[in-house]
Amino acid sequence: QVQLVESGGGLVQPGGSLIVSCAASGRPLQYYNVAWFRQAPGKEREAVSCIGSSDGPTYYSDSVKGRFTIYRDHAATMVHLRMNNLEPGDTGVYFCAAQYGLGHVDVLSSRCRKVDAYWGQGIQVTVSS
Repeated sequence: QVQLVESGGGLVQPGGSLIVSCAASGRPLQYYNVAWFRQAPGKEREAVSCIGSSDGPTYYSDSVKGRFTIYRDHAATMVHLRMNNLEPGDTGVYFCAAQYGLGHVDVLSSRCRKVDAYWGQGIQVTVSS
């Protein structure tokens, strides 16, 4: 069983930046595909970004492309999502998800939606002035 824990959320002004991070208890995330989803109030959960296992390819939804960057730390124990030029529409609960054994082609073709075996509890990100 993999337990994921998110950290780094909070309140930020429009145009600001924030980094949210995902760690797995007891296991390095190096060999897992990892995705970030978010859910705004009254809306469905949407995939924001994902990164393939072993520093594989990345995917970004159109709404965050060019503003968000997903990356692994040097030790590959955590996955971070750096969010720049944040907008009020980025507000929501951000969830980290991980999946082992899924090929990179499937990860990208599903736009991260197949990265869903393990989930964190989510962390709030609020963009407001």
